[in-house]
Amino acid sequence: MSTPTPEPAPRWRSLLFVPAHVPRFIDGAHKRGADGLVLDLEDAVPAGEKAGARDRLADAIRAVSRDGAVAMVRVNHGLRDLVRDLEAAVVPGLTALVVPKVEHAGYVAEVADAVAGIEAERGMLHGSVRLVLQVETPAAFPHLDAIASHPRIAAMTLGPEDYAAAMGGVPDPDTLLVPSFAVLRAARAAGILPLGFIDSIGAYRDLDAFRATVERARRFGFRGSLAVHPAQVAILNEGFGPTAVEIDWARRVVAGNIAAQVEGRGAFELDGRMIDAPVVRRAADILASAST
Repeated sequence: MSTPTPEPAPRWRSLLFVPAHVPRFIDGAHKRGADGLVLDLEDAVPAGEKAGARDRLADAIRAVSRDGAVAMVRVNHGLRDLVRDLEAAVVPGLTALVVPKVEHAGYVAEVADAVAGIEAERGMLHGSVRLVLQVETPAAFPHLDAIASHPRIAAMTLGPEDYAAAMGGVPDPDTLLVPSFAVLRAARAAGILPLGFIDSIGAYRDLDAFRATVERARRFGFRGSLAVHPAQVAILNEGFGPTAVEIDWARRVVAGNIAAQVEGRGAFELDGRMIDAPVVRRAADILASAST
């Protein structure tokens, strides 16, 4: 099966999980302000409810995308459930599949080939459904670069709760720093969107603390995150977006770079600091994120 041409990494600041078997959550999800809504067929759905959630999935995809948010579905890892999930989820209107517990590149390729086959059968544009990968076990870490390399992948993140459980530890900023950074590095190397923050994904009750966690994640280089509670969405949108001060700085950097190029200079001074090509790239990234 052929693979799609790689596309630019999307700019998703907040991807909110929505249990795919609870109609009242689905009906109100489009009002939450998230960039994307992830209809969850995995952990949030009891085994006895999965079949019914699949039956209603096409309607749920249309419902959550009413106000412009992208619609996603998190599938199950087990083979029998995964096959059923893909058949139900890959329909017009779906932007991405969130694929949990990814451990090797071969599995990603198999999922991608299955998605491509369903796209073809249903007259959908080849490559229209992207993949968001969750790395959740220690077995994945020797293979992160290969895992992140498929052109259908849009983003990658650490699954902090599952990872901590697999390690026999607890999910907190100390234990999650190294694996989070490893996933961030692999995502950046592959040119895909790095999602996440360095803490438990369920730590949302103290919103001031959560805001600080998101700000720290952005300084590391993360650009968005999955969320499990609507209270996290506004903080993610703000925290992963540039501030007015940053936008002003970036505009002055870009303008200064244009002037320097006219004068034949590769670097110039701004606010007492030397500005060269890597700083100009960072400024351009800030302005690009401000326009989304």
